[in-house]
Amino acid sequence: MAGKQALNIVKMKKMKQEGTPLSMLTAYDYPSAKIAEEAGIDIILVGDSLGNVVLGYDSTIPVTLDDMVYHSRTVARGAEHTFIVADMPFMTYHSSISESLQGIRRLMQEGHAHAVKLEGGAEIADVVKATVQAGVPVLGHIGLTPQSVNQIGGYRIQGKDEADARRLMADAKALEQAGAFGIVLELVTEEVATAISKELSIPTIGIGAGRGCDGQVLVYHDLIQYASPYFSKRFVKTYADVGGLIRSSIEQYVSDVKGRAFPAQEHVFSADDRVVESLESLYGQAKGQAREQAKEKVESQS
Repeated sequence: MAGKQALNIVKMKKMKQEGTPLSMLTAYDYPSAKIAEEAGIDIILVGDSLGNVVLGYDSTIPVTLDDMVYHSRTVARGAEHTFIVADMPFMTYHSSISESLQGIRRLMQEGHAHAVKLEGGAEIADVVKATVQAGVPVLGHIGLTPQSVNQIGGYRIQGKDEADARRLMADAKALEQAGAFGIVLELVTEEVATAISKELSIPTIGIGAGRGCDGQVLVYHDLIQYASPYFSKRFVKTYADVGGLIRSSIEQYVSDVKGRAFPAQEHVFSADDRVVESLESLYGQAKGQAREQAKEKVESQS
């Protein structure tokens, strides 16, 4: 988008105060990031969801720090005027604060992210605080935390009972107290997500968390239905069937190649007449030489 200026965490907090929703979308490469920026997205998340939608894993757990640095760097080249948040992947911020900061440093220096996202609540508050004190903005992430999917028993809705609601509120407040500039709420009941959003002074960004959040985030491939097969999700609104369009286009290409409809006249480059005459002369000479060689071979065998 021409003339666009990247948001910062101060502007995001002001948008919450003014009631202006934040739009966030994942991106994993240069072209998707560039298109998202041109469309006016507020925040790009280089999510470890790339494990599912780009790398072909069945969860985010196999994604490495090297993967995240690589994809964050390509996104940064495509979206030079958009605030970029990169995920810290599984088990890269749970050992020591020193080791956690080393990984975060890589995402910022090598991946060119503007902020990092960490999954978890009160149990990672110390890491969040140390990261913020080191000068790195942190986006929290509670509710369904995909990196913990094996521990929480699958992709389950969070905040369905009072105890869970209290836990989520406590986690959100712990992250705010630790200095997070915002929190992603994933697959949280609308009532609990709305209550958390009202209680906090920092923005909440929902995915499957209802209408009361201060912003929304979707996965790029869900929004444009770019997957095969594509599985619909209740909390996702798809705006195009790009996957279907790509598939039908490739099918037509295959058909055109098999039927020699491609390339056609408009797709080829022609030499001038002198080159054509030269080729014809050379071709004629070559044919004559081939005939002579064949004749000599026959005679030598007789």
